[in-house]
Parts: sequence; structure tokens; C-alpha cells
Amino acid sequence: MPHRHTHTDKGKRKVLQEGKAFETLLANEDLSLDYLLSICWPSGTPVCPRCSNHKIYTLSGSRYRCASCRYTFRRFTGRWLDNGAVSCAQWLALVQLFLSRRTVGQAVSTLGLSYNTVFKAFTTIRFAILAHASDSAQFISPETRLDSYFKGNRLTGGPSRMSMDSIPVYGLIDKGDWVFIDLLPNFQAETLFHFHLNFHLRLVRTGHLVYSDRYKSYDTLIMCGNESLPYQCIRRSPDGPVGIDESGSAFWGYALEDIKRFRGISCQRFPLYLKELEFRFNHRSKDLFFLVVSYLCDFVAARK
Repeated sequence: MPHRHTHTDKGKRKVLQEGKAFETLLANEDLSLDYLLSICWPSGTPVCPRCSNHKIYTLSGSRYRCASCRYTFRRFTGRWLDNGAVSCAQWLALVQLFLSRRTVGQAVSTLGLSYNTVFKAFTTIRFAILAHASDSAQFISPETRLDSYFKGNRLTGGPSRMSMDSIPVYGLIDKGDWVFIDLLPNFQAETLFHFHLNFHLRLVRTGHLVYSDRYKSYDTLIMCGNESLPYQCIRRSPDGPVGIDESGSAFWGYALEDIKRFRGISCQRFPLYLKELEFRFNHRSKDLFFLVVSYLCDFVAARK
């Protein structure tokens, strides 16, 4: 017989999606599963992750088979949720801690999970957020090397070491109540240092974070380097601070504080944090919990 999901009726799904009885959700794995399935399968029927067919048969071991393409899958196969060995209730708790700006170490202490498990879960959340940005294809690409985190639709390892001619530079457009962080194509760390030394583009350094004065339509250019960069060539400007520091930008003040709080962000992972900050700021009036959970319930676009 074709399977029909009946764990959660529409009224119950509506209550859960409105965020009520949240603590009950976290304490009950079955309710957490129902909540996630209500987002993955809003019609109440399983969907084949390969061909989107709804005629599905139930197999043993919580597996399903598509009646159309014969693909065998599990509840979250192909979705962001399928990255990481955590339960449904733990996923919801991890999202809550992530949105509360807890570090990996703090989440480990709260949930009793291993460091690697929490680290991968937080990385998955950041990738799910980035995947829903309008310029996600540009960011998850060889230019940032974020594409090397994937094997098909699974998160695996990470990019190789970067140097001056491969560390990307990003541009910030700040409109006050809205921001956009752009990847500058064919613009690397060596280009930024070249503009500083030869065209007097003012730079500020704080740790491995380097940002600039205004550049074309960008309020600032931003990059995260490593120990290979010649930071000593960033000279102290007699003209005072760069424009973004004097602008009174609501975004920039909290972004700098957030970046500094996560000590040791690598140049490889830096774009994930930038797009997370963009997401948090631009969606600050929305229900971020439900938005992030719905992102995690989406399918991962398979990559070569």
C-alpha cells in the first residue's frame, strides 16, 4: 500500500509551525520528528527526493520506495538535515542555540554532544542559509572553494590552503535597513594590497580581518586572511578612520563584534559567516527559527 504520513494532523502542524509549546518539542523526539516532517512533507505524504513523486511505499527500517522511479530513501534523504548524526530534537535545539549566537563549545556543554558533531551541525546550518541567498551559486563555487565541501549533496571535508592569490575579497553595500555582501570576481587579497600600496586605498586590520575605505559602489571591502599575508604593509593613515567606521552603520557595528567573538575564523570558512550575518540582519523582523528549520528541511542541490 502507498504510505501516507499520519503522525501530525494539519491543526497540530499549524500549532508547531507557529512555535508554540517549544520546550515540549525539544523534550519529545516523536513530536520533533512530526514537526520536521510537517515541513518536509506539508501535504502529509512522503515525497521522492529523486523525482518528486508522491506515490510512495513503506519498507522496513524507516525506509521508503518510490513507485515511479523505484528509488529507496529515508525520511530526510537528500536534505540538509541528513548531514550530521543528530536526532530531530537535537536538530531543533541546535538551531535554537545557533540563533542565540552560542559558540560550538557552549552548545557542546549544553547538549552533551561531541565537538565534531556540533561543529558539523552549525556548518550545515550556515550552508543551508547560504544556499537560500540570491547569489548562492557565486559563493558556493571554486572562487571561494566552498564547493569543495561537497560530495554530491553531502557535506564532507573542506577546501585546501589558500594564499594571497586565491583568498577572496567581498564587498559590502549598506543601505541602512538592508545590506548585501557580494563576492568580487577576480579580486583577491593581492589585489586589495596592491590598491592599498599603489592607489592609497585605506585599510584597517583587526587580527586576520582586513577591511577598506569606500571602493566604487561598496561601503567597504572585506577579507579574512591567514599568516601568509604581509599585514605589516598596512600603514596607519594620517587621514583618520575609514568611512564604514564613521558611518554609524547598525550592521557594521554588530558584524564586527560578532566576527571578533568567533576567534580563529579561517579564510576558507569566512564567507559562511558573512552571509550568515547578512541573513540575520536582513531578516531581523522575521521568525528566524522557523525560517532556518525550513531551510534545513529543503533538498541540497547536488554538486559535482
